[in-house]
Amino acid sequence: MTTPTTPTLNSYTIDGDLFKVIKNAENQYSLWPEKKATPAGWTDTGFSGSKTEATDYVDREWTDMRPLSLQKAMAANK
Repeated sequence: MTTPTTPTLNSYTIDGDLFKVIKNAENQYSLWPEKKATPAGWTDTGFSGSKTEATDYVDREWTDMRPLSLQKAMAANK
């Protein structure tokens, strides 16, 4: 007989929580729980909302997936 297990909830993926959008020096975006401090090396973009809203914001804003350093290197080689 197997013992039923309780699913573990991940606080980073609970729908209904608010997320803020953060960005690093390479212009890479990430979602971060609104209640948590922004980690070192990242900047708060000023946008927060549901996980869906934050994801939509990132989809609109992060149009070039290349790190900023690569964008600059490629522009210099043109």
